[in-house]
Amino acid sequence: MSPASLSGPAALSIPSPPLSQFSLGPVTIHIYALCLLTGIVVAYLLGRRRYRDRGGTDDDFEAVALWAVVFGIVGARVYHVITDHELYFGPGRQWYRAFFIWQGGLGIWGSITGGALAVLWVCHRRGLTFGPMADSLAPALLLAQGIGRLGNWFNQELFGSPTTLPWGLRIDPAHRPAGYLQYQTFHPTFLYELIWNVLGALALLWIDRHWRLERGKLFALYVVVYTFGRFWVERLRIDPANHLGGWRLNSYTSVIVFTAGLIWFCWLLRYRPGADPRPVRVPQPAPPADDHEESGASESR
Repeated sequence: MSPASLSGPAALSIPSPPLSQFSLGPVTIHIYALCLLTGIVVAYLLGRRRYRDRGGTDDDFEAVALWAVVFGIVGARVYHVITDHELYFGPGRQWYRAFFIWQGGLGIWGSITGGALAVLWVCHRRGLTFGPMADSLAPALLLAQGIGRLGNWFNQELFGSPTTLPWGLRIDPAHRPAGYLQYQTFHPTFLYELIWNVLGALALLWIDRHWRLERGKLFALYVVVYTFGRFWVERLRIDPANHLGGWRLNSYTSVIVFTAGLIWFCWLLRYRPGADPRPVRVPQPAPPADDHEESGASESR
């Protein structure tokens, strides 16, 4: 549709990108994947700098970041496939498309769960305290999640209900869900979540600079901030999803995780005051002295 053919609200709307992928020789590059990669790189750079400020080393951070990315992506895809299994399994469905991650379909709850488990595991293996690592990553994760939402814009997916607001998002007819073909503009939920996440990341950085929340408090606050924004964004979306009592399942997840994060944050404020100990490694007990060496030393005295 050309701009000249648009009228009314559509004339003032946000256009959707004309492409979602491009080719470099025989290789197809999906812009969705580039957005995810950009978010990961930004989170890595910001998180690494913040971990240094907390007394950590680049080597430890890189080890944690590597596994967090792997577990986060796998967890995100697994969550999506489980909660939207009807898209991949059943009559007429192609189960192997569950592995086509570049076509979109990542559940942020699975990403957070997988990434957090990876951080806990690697910190335990390397003798690191969890708090400094988690607090270093908190604003970086919000920023990365906001950048990743740009991929939904290029894919023309996960938008909200129809709207006549001037910032409505124009969606091509091929991407409009059944029952909405007559509408041209929809709530740009990707943009709402992007703005919320970026503002949330800036707020966390400001709070950390002024109050230096440590021992996992900043990470708990990240959970609260993200889930609060995700809840109202989720209420706008119209893409296919499983519902219970008129709510999308992800809305329930947002409420549950928000409540858990708020309780955790309040508990940390009360029972884990102050800062993380330095250094950020868990103190290891000294190895027992060798009996032979002790006896030899006593004889030499």
